[in-house]
Amino acid sequence: MVNAISVLGSTGSIGRQTLAAAEHLGLPVAALTAGRKIDLLEEQARRFKPTFVAVYDEQAAKDFKIAVADTPIRVASGMEGLIEAATLAGSDCVVTAVSGSVGLRPTLAAIDAKKRIALANKETLVCAGELVMRRAKETGAEIVPVDSEHSAIFQCLMGRGEGELKKILLTGSGGPFRGKKREDLEDVTPEQAVRHPNWSMGAKISVDSSTLMNKGLEFIEAMHLFAVRPEDIQVVIHPQSVIHSMVELVDGTVIAQLGVPDMGLPIQLALTYPERRASMFERLDFWKLRDLSFEEPDLENMPCLRLAMDCAKTGGTAPCVMSAANETAVHLFLQHRLGYNRIYDAAAGAVAALGAVQHADLDTILACDEAARAYVRENFIA
Repeated sequence: MVNAISVLGSTGSIGRQTLAAAEHLGLPVAALTAGRKIDLLEEQARRFKPTFVAVYDEQAAKDFKIAVADTPIRVASGMEGLIEAATLAGSDCVVTAVSGSVGLRPTLAAIDAKKRIALANKETLVCAGELVMRRAKETGAEIVPVDSEHSAIFQCLMGRGEGELKKILLTGSGGPFRGKKREDLEDVTPEQAVRHPNWSMGAKISVDSSTLMNKGLEFIEAMHLFAVRPEDIQVVIHPQSVIHSMVELVDGTVIAQLGVPDMGLPIQLALTYPERRASMFERLDFWKLRDLSFEEPDLENMPCLRLAMDCAKTGGTAPCVMSAANETAVHLFLQHRLGYNRIYDAAAGAVAALGAVQHADLDTILACDEAARAYVRENFIA
């Protein structure tokens, strides 16, 4: 178990659940960061008493500093603040719960500082998986996945020897629009898209789950985390969200990790690993489980998943471009400025227009990220 944590993105869904797990475990919180939700951030800061807080938005940081002037908390802002939180000497674990590519630089800084990375930020590995995993190997930094699917795979592979893995079976519920035709989704509203049938998540990830882009991002993330090829990962739609993922071993054995659909479980494991501690979460009741069903993903009507799988095979900066374009398009959709089906059109258009740079360095990756966002803003806002 770690000694103290820094939480990047503490006001989001994963950040809030991380703080609940830390409180349950009696784990000190050394640093918190947020974008601009300073009212909630102030509540968290007064409750958990971190020594350092970073607010990404400059004006919000100034307002927060005034709000906590009666405390000894040190306050910083911008990317420099996020990086300082990620490398703080008083913390040995960094929970990366920020959304989007903003988490890339702080995660790399934490890796260089040899922290444990409790990774909840998909875009870090989607945009720069090759770079991040190489840096972690060079420094010896430990990356423990927080996503329920990757945590499940991580657990299924515990104690497995090299060469035993045959295939990763990456499960997903199929989202709220499972079984719908693409033409039926033309008028989907943000309010409909964020209603996930099983999980309680933030707005952006909920929309990604509805388009299956989230499963595509997880596909790419799994490829890097577990050092496998795209053809070694099979996506399986499992509507009940009881099996969080599986692995098939070379002898045909399949090992699955099951649990209630609650992100608190993988979050707590990332903090206590290699130990397991008693948790406050609901247990599975097998007498109440009526069926566990499985389907092939519908790649024709949910083309975001197909796009992500294609980008995984292309490699280079193609996943980064796709992810950045998708993130921008989803934000526009949530603002009622872009149609639901246009999310895929924006991501696919950016990939086609910008291509892929192989073996890119960090500056090139960030430049491709910004180019993809600009492409969507220039071509998909009416």
